[in-house]
Amino acid sequence: MKKRNYIIIGILALIALLAIGVLLMLEGLRSMGNPNGSRAPDYPYFMTTGPLTVKNLKLPKGTKLTYEEQLFRKGQQDRIMDEKKLIVIELPKGKTIDWGGVPVYMIMKFSNPEMKGYSVSPDFGQLRDEKKTRFSEMWQSCEGELGVLVKNTDDWSFDVKNIADISDCSVIYQRFFKDDVQQQSFLDKLLGEMKKNSQNQTK
Repeated sequence: MKKRNYIIIGILALIALLAIGVLLMLEGLRSMGNPNGSRAPDYPYFMTTGPLTVKNLKLPKGTKLTYEEQLFRKGQQDRIMDEKKLIVIELPKGKTIDWGGVPVYMIMKFSNPEMKGYSVSPDFGQLRDEKKTRFSEMWQSCEGELGVLVKNTDDWSFDVKNIADISDCSVIYQRFFKDDVQQQSFLDKLLGEMKKNSQNQTK
């Protein structure tokens, strides 16, 4: 009788362990690919308390600096962290910085480690007519972020000497589609206008 009880207890314990395993697996699946949900990683971040230069960019007070997921570092931090682990620069609401003559409010490092660069989010609503250029007009026609490949990932400023290429303009134009002549031609022209814009700014 005792042996039978031990067997029943063992089976129940096994079922309980399996149930816990399934629940943990479902929990993990729910958190995958959900950047805005409550189950997303709680990335460490720092809110700037004054003007600050980061990645060669002059940032205003209240800029949010978000870093890679790190052990024992979650949520808001009381001091700035290693710049090499920075993944997002997000300016305060309504604020922008000038990037190539275009007001931008966020810069995000590429998630693909094989791609050295970042995407730049513009706010064309804050671009005055007299400041518009052929470069800004082409970028605005994409209606989205600009993907930039760089030589030195420590520099996110508008320095064309550091910019290797434009990887994409929104989802419309992508370097990935090498055989699409129209997409490649647009990105080549956009890169050319970017370089012209840089020359005009330095005159």
